[in-house]
Amino acid sequence: MLTIDSLKAFGANTDEGVARCFGKEDFYLRLAKMVVAQNQADFDKLSAAIGANDLGAAFDAAHSLKGVLGNLSLTPIYDPVSEITEELRAKVDKDYGPQLAAILAKFDEFKALCAD
Repeated sequence: MLTIDSLKAFGANTDEGVARCFGKEDFYLRLAKMVVAQNQADFDKLSAAIGANDLGAAFDAAHSLKGVLGNLSLTPIYDPVSEITEELRAKVDKDYGPQLAAILAKFDEFKALCAD
């Protein structure tokens, strides 16, 4: 079950996230839980684009995720997504596989927190 305490234990900056939600913890938790349903497609697009070495499409997906994750201060996912976003923006030619694996592992961990 997703709670402020479980998100803090995950490493999210819940104080910052709740503040962005007008101090309403229930609203913050509802938005955080929506990340799984609303943004799974962006994680899938990021994965597929990296697999296809389509850096432009990968950047678009990563940039979209960066905004959502940053607004909710889901730091353990936001930090690596932010890093990959900037590398994709610069079109750094490298193997993004290890970074993608780390992002997806953190997202899986987050999804487990959100499961009821």
